[in-house]
Amino acid sequence: MYFHETYISNNLTLSIFRNRIVLFYINFYSNYMKTTLRKQHTMMSTLFFVIGFGIASSQQLNDGWETMFNGNDLKGWTTKVHHYEVGDNYADTFRVEDEIIKVRYDKYEGDFNNRYSHLYYDRPFSDFHLTMQYRFVGEQYKGAPDYTILNSGVMFHSQDPRTMLKEQDWPISVEMQFLAGVEEGVERPTGNMCSPGTDVVFEGRIDPRHCINSISDTFYGDQWVTAELVVYHDSLVKHIINGKTVLEYTKPQIGGGVATGYDPKMKQDGKLLKEGFIALQSEGQPIDFKNIKIRNLKGCTDPKALNYKEYYKISDKGACTYE
Repeated sequence: MYFHETYISNNLTLSIFRNRIVLFYINFYSNYMKTTLRKQHTMMSTLFFVIGFGIASSQQLNDGWETMFNGNDLKGWTTKVHHYEVGDNYADTFRVEDEIIKVRYDKYEGDFNNRYSHLYYDRPFSDFHLTMQYRFVGEQYKGAPDYTILNSGVMFHSQDPRTMLKEQDWPISVEMQFLAGVEEGVERPTGNMCSPGTDVVFEGRIDPRHCINSISDTFYGDQWVTAELVVYHDSLVKHIINGKTVLEYTKPQIGGGVATGYDPKMKQDGKLLKEGFIALQSEGQPIDFKNIKIRNLKGCTDPKALNYKEYYKISDKGACTYE
């Protein structure tokens, strides 16, 4: 009898102990799963947020703007210096430092000798919106012409640098000229138009002047200035300085003078310029360029097409896709 009662008591105790162990593991597993699910939910929420943010950021950046300068080197650009063969960046005239394209003359020797230089982007454009920032720095190189003090620019609708002869001084192109004030109180606008080997129509007629002044303010010192250029093939051209349209003209075409030493086959006077290369200029004055971007303005303008973009201003129906 005693043995039987003890056996029952021991079994009961063991059963209670087993139940407690089972309950412990059930509670432990339940809490573990809750914690795990909570972490997974947090991770998934974070992941969705990051993905969503990335998509939103991508959409914000995918507005057609293309960065022309990678901030590290001159990959995708080609130099042409007067008196030198194309591709010879004489004395490191154009260099990259601190994510800036810098024009410098500290490695030059002797007189300036009209060593005008241009740094070409390796792809031509027709209809585009170009934007960049520039600032003048330092002193003009000794012997450079007086008119080049605080003077530079960007060339567009230019001939291919590989078609320029060694002794050609200026490319056949149109220039958006950059200037800065030299004398306090004396106006010297920037964003002007100059025309080496070209002509433009201004106020209804071909203008005989080599340069046409804009209506911009005069900027002094080494402040950054934002320059924008809007070009519609051989039609309208707009110059914009710090958000203000300062000059408009039409029908850029080959003609005029100033440029010398070119291959005669390249100088077809009266030929409208529908496209060409873009180049940063160097003519004796140190200058910095940064934030160089471009947006193509020609493409599918049909809102029903898959590749329609609101910023396209020139229609290219053949580019539209619908499936």
